[in-house]
Amino acid sequence: MTWLAWRQLRVPALAVYAALAVIGVILAITGPELVGRTNFSDQDVLYGGTILVLYLLPAAIGLFWGAPMITRELEHGTHSLVWNQTVTRRRWLTTKLAVGVPAAALAAGLLSLAVTWWASPIDTLSATATDGETLSRISPVVFAARGIVPIGYAVFAFVLGVAVGMVLRRTVAAMAVTLVALAAVLIAIPLFVRPYLLPAVQEDVTIANSSITNITGNGSGVETIGVASPPGVWLLANETVDPAGNAVSPLPDFVQSCMPRPGRDAGPPDPRGVNACMAQLDTHGYHQRLTYQPGSRFWPLQWLELALLLAVSALLTWFAYRRIRHLS
Repeated sequence: MTWLAWRQLRVPALAVYAALAVIGVILAITGPELVGRTNFSDQDVLYGGTILVLYLLPAAIGLFWGAPMITRELEHGTHSLVWNQTVTRRRWLTTKLAVGVPAAALAAGLLSLAVTWWASPIDTLSATATDGETLSRISPVVFAARGIVPIGYAVFAFVLGVAVGMVLRRTVAAMAVTLVALAAVLIAIPLFVRPYLLPAVQEDVTIANSSITNITGNGSGVETIGVASPPGVWLLANETVDPAGNAVSPLPDFVQSCMPRPGRDAGPPDPRGVNACMAQLDTHGYHQRLTYQPGSRFWPLQWLELALLLAVSALLTWFAYRRIRHLS
């Protein structure tokens, strides 16, 4: 039975591992060149490509490993032949999971290890940046392409494909639903789950001309301002609050009146004019509130998110074992 499960998986698995070998060679050649550098602008394409590959890997595993492994047999009716032999339904499913889950975890672990090693000089430099534009490794886009979290997404994608395939029993439909569901999870977790796995840090800072990093506005005045954040953090909120602690947008009238008002079509207000009257905010008791996850929480968040993904995968596995009882 194990040999049969591997035979079904071997072509897509070997394709993925061959691609990982090529990526590993590229990273091994270019990685040593990054050590000791402070400018990585020439690595933007490869840097973005490594992140993209780690997002695409779970999708490939769910679509081409998980979903077809079950639906192919259900569509062709070969599962009935196996079940009428000495192989029980539970053993049939257990063998497929026992072959696919470790292979998915190994593929994601190897790729994440290679990428994390290659990008370590870039991540180290990003950890000292306060401009809010440099992506630290704890930022939402980079976080899922570092450390151990990719293993969780790969396992989840495989089990998701298996569970969806058992429900739909059609390969193409199962692949489509798996892709949509996985994309929804990849979007939902950094927006609605990850920020709350650990209580965020809130810090109130004084608004000063030297700390202002951005100003947004329109023809009627200034809407919001932003101040410099601590280095290497995942910034969740950068908002101006009044003396009662309530976020304000647009900024109060006394600020708008002390700066030149741009014309209707003049675009955002001149930052120099705005900075000249920012001191009044402090005088009236306004300050800036920063809400963030510090960079030191990278590994605690990694472990928590991995545990969450494995727990959801376990629930999907339980559902698959329940579902198999009703398959004919």
